[in-house]
Amino acid sequence: MKVLVIGSGGREHALVWTLARSPHIKKIYNNSTNAGLLNLATHVSENSISGLASFAASEGIDLTVVGPEQPLVDGIVDAFEARGLTIFGPSQMAAQLEGSKVFAKQFMQRHRIPTARTVFCDDQETALKTVSDGSFQYPLVIKADGLAAGKGVVVAADETVARTTINEFMAGQKLGAAGNRLLIEECLVGRELSYLLIADGKGYCTLPVAQDHKRAFDGDQGPNTGGMGVFSTPGLLDEALERHIIKEIVEPSLAGTAADGFPFRGVLFIGLMLTANGPQVLEYNVRLGDPETQTVLRRLDSDLAEILVAATRGELEQVKPVWSNDSASCVVLASAGYPGSYETGKVITGINTAEQIHGVTVFHAGTRKRNDGAIETAGGRVLGVTARAETLASATSLAYQGVASIHFDGAHFRRDIGTR
Repeated sequence: MKVLVIGSGGREHALVWTLARSPHIKKIYNNSTNAGLLNLATHVSENSISGLASFAASEGIDLTVVGPEQPLVDGIVDAFEARGLTIFGPSQMAAQLEGSKVFAKQFMQRHRIPTARTVFCDDQETALKTVSDGSFQYPLVIKADGLAAGKGVVVAADETVARTTINEFMAGQKLGAAGNRLLIEECLVGRELSYLLIADGKGYCTLPVAQDHKRAFDGDQGPNTGGMGVFSTPGLLDEALERHIIKEIVEPSLAGTAADGFPFRGVLFIGLMLTANGPQVLEYNVRLGDPETQTVLRRLDSDLAEILVAATRGELEQVKPVWSNDSASCVVLASAGYPGSYETGKVITGINTAEQIHGVTVFHAGTRKRNDGAIETAGGRVLGVTARAETLASATSLAYQGVASIHFDGAHFRRDIGTR
């Protein structure tokens, strides 16, 4: 098989790294300049949907796998399928579950899926009134409707923060069009979990549960980020709780997509908060998480290519993914200033040393190669130092050993990943 993986981050590096282990795959292509991906995949210069579809058709690509959300929301699956090309991911309509938080919240309400109480705000006046009239206790949550690269959710501790956020999002256009509509929500309290599954439009198979660390600093302090680290280990959910999640959230979500005319095929990522009143949905994503993918795929002991191809054919029931009882932990090395402004072009050393540690794999999130062959920073999240071991404590220890081997100016990371 020839495979095209679309996307440029740590998630895509983990996808390519895992697919490269399949005996069915003879060549992998990728459309980024990520230094880690360039080591495993043949570079494709196309980035537009039409250009990528033309490349896939002319090159005889057998399977295209889409990593990030933007191409899915823009309709890449529909465009590929219109040309008879095999692609793994949801339709443009189904991708609105991530592309619009208003769409997703209304979907949850329509299908009685447990979620936070919400007020929809189409203008600044309504939003400012909502955060000041006692409708919600503080802290409360402000969400931008559209895609915002992990920067569209703010937990406001008080009215001053809430009003500032609304003004920045709506009047200041801090997030562009993504912030033109807002959701004001009650702040759910509990343990956060990422519940992922692969669906083929008829059935589904679940992936190991992962727990992300969103805040920038130790102790869950500071602003929300795209993720500063994650771990996946057996026992994060007991069987009774998982049955409850499947019955009350997973299956109603999939049934809802079918009832609404867009049966879901691809990865459905359900962000959960385990509250005192039971599991509630924070959000849907329609692709593998980043950095969740880095740990979840490290626990896969079967062929990812076989799973994805079966999903595109509606034949998931014919494959039985094998997941290890080992644990995996990922620590993100970020640029100084992330998730705010940051500098790039800092030379990175020690990656090879880190990967010589048994069980450690370094996934590149925001890197590029210089003309002299050196690797430098090219993003906010730079590397995901990931380790697999028999226990969570061992995996986390190995990941931090890997982190200690790597250096670049301004490197920032949390020191408490895997301890919650």
